[in-house]
Amino acid sequence: MTEASSDNSWLGALLDWSVSLMDVVGPAGAGVAIALENLFPPLPSEVVLPMAGLAASSGSFTLFEALAWTTAGSIVGAFLLYALGAWLGVERLRRIAARVPLLHPEDIDRTVGWFERHGGKAVFFGRMIPIFRSLISIPAGVTRMSPWRFGALTAAGSLIWNTVFVLAGYFLGESWHVVEQYVDALQYVVIGVTALAVAWFVFVRTRALVATSRRPDPSPEPERESVSTRTD
Repeated sequence: MTEASSDNSWLGALLDWSVSLMDVVGPAGAGVAIALENLFPPLPSEVVLPMAGLAASSGSFTLFEALAWTTAGSIVGAFLLYALGAWLGVERLRRIAARVPLLHPEDIDRTVGWFERHGGKAVFFGRMIPIFRSLISIPAGVTRMSPWRFGALTAAGSLIWNTVFVLAGYFLGESWHVVEQYVDALQYVVIGVTALAVAWFVFVRTRALVATSRRPDPSPEPERESVSTRTD
């Protein structure tokens, strides 16, 4: 199979290792690589998945095996992060937030409330958004979303994402990088929006702290002298 990267960077070496894993253990290797991608987001699924499709097109294994194993790997990796979220729990996160500058325990409560209302959509669509496709499993665990529901939504979202890239490798062959360009653009958008949201949050909280520190403390009222009535 063609190597994923020819550069000498650690990421290129990691991708080449993923390809070698598929060569040795077949479609199960693709599943292992995608499970690791959930735990280690710098390992890009949009590169590993086309390699699985490319291997399927060359006859190393079938297209069905490529899709089945990569989706299974996505589910396994997602449940590992779900378990991390369940271990953290709401109360532990509230205690952590109370110690982190600019955060408040109420921020955790609001986030949990939002996820309890929209968690199903967040998990399903989150599996198709770079970066968040891995992280979305943690709040699902924190809120103790039903494991069956979480597994079904993760499988559905992952199957769509995986199918796009596996088929890109299967039908486009060595030209699968055309799809990667669009994903890179989407990833930059996600990073940019996230950075702006974080910057706005820090600005608002910092401004509130400064305003509070400049607010004069109410001066205590002077004690009134007691007037004693003397009777001669």
